[in-house]
Amino acid sequence: MAWNFNGKIQLGALLLSLLGWICSCVTTAVPLWKNLNLELNEMENWSMGLWEVCVIQEEGAMVCKTFESFLALPQEFRASRILMLASDGLGFLGLLLSSLGSDCFQIQGVSWRVKRRLRFLAGVLVEVAAASTIFPVSWVAYSTVQDFWDEHIPDIVPRWEFGEALFLGWVAGVFLAVSGLLLICSAWLAKDEPPSPPNACPPALPTGGPAEMPDTLFNPPPRHRDLGTQGRKSRASISKIASLPEKG
Repeated sequence: MAWNFNGKIQLGALLLSLLGWICSCVTTAVPLWKNLNLELNEMENWSMGLWEVCVIQEEGAMVCKTFESFLALPQEFRASRILMLASDGLGFLGLLLSSLGSDCFQIQGVSWRVKRRLRFLAGVLVEVAAASTIFPVSWVAYSTVQDFWDEHIPDIVPRWEFGEALFLGWVAGVFLAVSGLLLICSAWLAKDEPPSPPNACPPALPTGGPAEMPDTLFNPPPRHRDLGTQGRKSRASISKIASLPEKG
């Protein structure tokens, strides 16, 4: 029962880490970290990501331009690039190690103790990936709020607002954080020996009274008749030999 519970924890951790890693990769790639709506030209909407800035027209056409210089980006976007790439790499590595350390996969030559250590290491890597995702997303959100309420900027100047990628990044960070905690818990709950198979338990004895117990428990099977007959013949032969007179 303990092995089944631990297996469910491992399966949930694998699913959450996979979802979190996919959401983190999408957050890194899409140019939807900031949105800008121009009141003077409502037919165009601007969006900015880590790699490019795009103009979305009302007809549905999108024109994007890649940032030419890394140093020309704002400070939070430079740090977000590095941290999000690190998060994607650590998340993939943690997902790979958690798959290898899971009890669902049997690898020849890998002991259960090694599997437990792999799950613990995977949990640590996934937790670091979660922090590397939540921190840049929160930093960009904080700078966006600061610029939106900056009193030194005239009211006529349009302000950047939250993009959809920020919310997706928070979701990815939560998924990765919960997955890492589940992997660490499964490593602590695991034992050094392999889990016993479900059908390896000894059969249970009847729990009823003497009337419900089988007769073979109280009445042993009778001895075979041939064995009793041979025993009596052997004793008769020994008595005859003993009654013979001794010679000389």
